[in-house]
Amino acid sequence: MRVIGVLCLSLCLLADAVCAFSNVGSRSVSSSAAWGARTKAASRRSVRAGRSSLCMKYTVVLIRHGESTWNKENRFTGWVDVPLSEKGLAEATEGGKLLAEAGFTFDVAYTSVLRRAIKTLWTVLEQMDLMYIPIVNLWRLNERHYGALQGLNKQETVDKHGKDQVLVWRRSYDIPPPALDEDSQYYPGNDPAYASVDKQDLPFTESLKLTEDRFMPDWENAMAPAIRDGKKLLIAAHGNTLRALVKHLDGISEDEITGLNIPTGVPLVYELDEDLKPIPHPDAIAPLQGRYLGDQESIKARIGAVASQTK
Repeated sequence: MRVIGVLCLSLCLLADAVCAFSNVGSRSVSSSAAWGARTKAASRRSVRAGRSSLCMKYTVVLIRHGESTWNKENRFTGWVDVPLSEKGLAEATEGGKLLAEAGFTFDVAYTSVLRRAIKTLWTVLEQMDLMYIPIVNLWRLNERHYGALQGLNKQETVDKHGKDQVLVWRRSYDIPPPALDEDSQYYPGNDPAYASVDKQDLPFTESLKLTEDRFMPDWENAMAPAIRDGKKLLIAAHGNTLRALVKHLDGISEDEITGLNIPTGVPLVYELDEDLKPIPHPDAIAPLQGRYLGDQESIKARIGAVASQTK
């Protein structure tokens, strides 16, 4: 295994050297600037693809939907099907551009049945010229259901119930918010989008643990097998379903996951070994082992903004 690891590292270094050489070569071509730029981009994509096949087993990219109108209004959203805000659409567009510029491509995409995640995925794929790939919509990829809190302003809820209580409802691992009634407009059993789902599976409220229990069977039974079959996956989902997934991938504890914040619209890239365990990236922001694409200081600021939604 040590010999294989050394060989893999050597091949990676060789790929980097080829990339550097190709960059120098492309700069020396002056007869056609446009042709040189296209050649340089193609060379980088080729080397990146080669490096991926040599030094990692699989790649999966996660992206939380762009800012929604209720994110902007600082309201508990959950399963309420609100659209992206203008800022959210711009975030999704930028996320797609980052993936395209980095040379990523995908075979299949997964998302929820909520429009903010669906529109984010469509926008990303449009930027990548990949709108033809199969898209799988899974209700189990929906956001955590916030029960009777759905529709309420987060800060007003803090002012009414106190920060500590709201943090328990919002961030504890296994304590759900108050449940809503079956007569509520926000009960999914009253929504035709879930007519084919057994009512026993539809939540009245959820903790992160219940969200994890709801979503992870789709990871184990659909997504993980697709990855092992060699498919390159893009998953556009929600803050809490993605937190459930990275908890599993990164082995994050129940205590630590409650403090993890995932920014909107930023691609999160995981390189996985043959056991679907993350290969740590040097630019990863702990406790994650995958890397966010984009300006790292800006990303850290956006993570902090998510954390401050209930001051």
